[in-house]
Amino acid sequence: MAQKPSIPKGTRDFSPSEVAKRDFIFNIVKKHFQTFGFQPIETPSFENSSTLLGKYGEEGDRLIFKILNSGDFINKVDDVTYSSKNSSTIAPKITEKALRYDLTVPFARYVVMHQNEIDFPFKRYQIQPVWRADRPQKGRFREFYQCDADVVGSNSLLQEIEFIQLYDAVFSDLKLEGVTIKLNNRKILSGIAETIGAKNLLIDFTVALDKLDKIGEEGVVKEMLGKGISPESIEKVSPLFSLSGSNKEQLAALKQLLASSEEGSTGVEELSFIIETIEAMGLKSANLAIDVTLARGLNYYTGAIFEVSPPNGVKMGSIGGGGRYDDLTGIFGLKDVSGVGISFGLDRIYLVLEELCLFPEAVDQSLEVLCLNFGDNEALSALKLVNILRESGIKSDLYPSNVKIQKQMKYANNRKVPFVILIGAQELKENSFVVKNMVEGSQEKYELSSIEDFIKSLA
Repeated sequence: MAQKPSIPKGTRDFSPSEVAKRDFIFNIVKKHFQTFGFQPIETPSFENSSTLLGKYGEEGDRLIFKILNSGDFINKVDDVTYSSKNSSTIAPKITEKALRYDLTVPFARYVVMHQNEIDFPFKRYQIQPVWRADRPQKGRFREFYQCDADVVGSNSLLQEIEFIQLYDAVFSDLKLEGVTIKLNNRKILSGIAETIGAKNLLIDFTVALDKLDKIGEEGVVKEMLGKGISPESIEKVSPLFSLSGSNKEQLAALKQLLASSEEGSTGVEELSFIIETIEAMGLKSANLAIDVTLARGLNYYTGAIFEVSPPNGVKMGSIGGGGRYDDLTGIFGLKDVSGVGISFGLDRIYLVLEELCLFPEAVDQSLEVLCLNFGDNEALSALKLVNILRESGIKSDLYPSNVKIQKQMKYANNRKVPFVILIGAQELKENSFVVKNMVEGSQEKYELSSIEDFIKSLA
């Protein structure tokens, strides 16, 4: 007996209904990307390992899927290296490429390679799959799509404001009201680390702090201690674990806390400008909130950091995120090109919309009209009718076989087809067709010469 097939953990098959719902999200996101003036690009699904490694921090590097070299790759490994069983020394000899971990680093590589063809500031959007060797769980997969928008070539804070407006526009269009756009600034985190005497451990400090909502204060303290951050430093930073109040009140507290740090004070000023501008302009459905523990754990952010949380009551991680990266292209040799970008978490947005029943009822309706098959002559007449309906943009089909009508009607019900057309011997003789409304159960007869009347009734 053949073994039942399977797919790798963290990957999925998508049914026609699921694809339709995903396309619904894609189309709304893409529409607003274009409305905001972003241009589309695409990059390869895999990159040279040197392009990706070292750009996401130690944790990110561990989650990158590496691709084995083609041919007899193991033959190039000498006996000493092979016998050491040390993956860090063996890997460079057997793998030179890797699946992309996100779309931001490949975008930076694209900008550097095509800098002479690009008009700066360059606004791009990109909707493609990425891969991470993560532990699969609800809303977290090893293969998933990212929907990114970035601007490079401008250090204006108006770009950050535009991205907040973009988030608000997309989630408003999706009818996903009550999302919270969390905001922080890496300069503030650097200033805090400097103030408590842990600036040399900035990455360890921010990675641990970013996990506050996942492992709690006790877990964060334990991780910081494990990374060499002193108890005295942790004691100084502890008030941040419970920093609360309005955005204005939190900014005032941060301004006082970071008065001795030039970098931290700059971060507070940038955050203040963004929040004051957004509050003056207003948002449609999203909330804007400072979250000083927000770090996102990625090395390349240097300024504002964004993260979007679903509405209260929905148990789901972030459904979007991003930030400012002033020196990302510098790692590929292009200096002084500031950038800022955000990403939409398609898969998590899908799960949230599903949980809140926010998908339109007809989003997965793949067929509007089905013509039943009563025989060769009748089917030919029905096919002509189907062609006219298709030319009018109506999703139409003819059942391919002259089988029992009961079976054809069951097929129509399973496909949730709202209208079924019958052209039997009598209708063929009368040059007419009968339309059965599958929702109401009613029927209406039309002349074949007056198909437009039926088409108008569908409008």
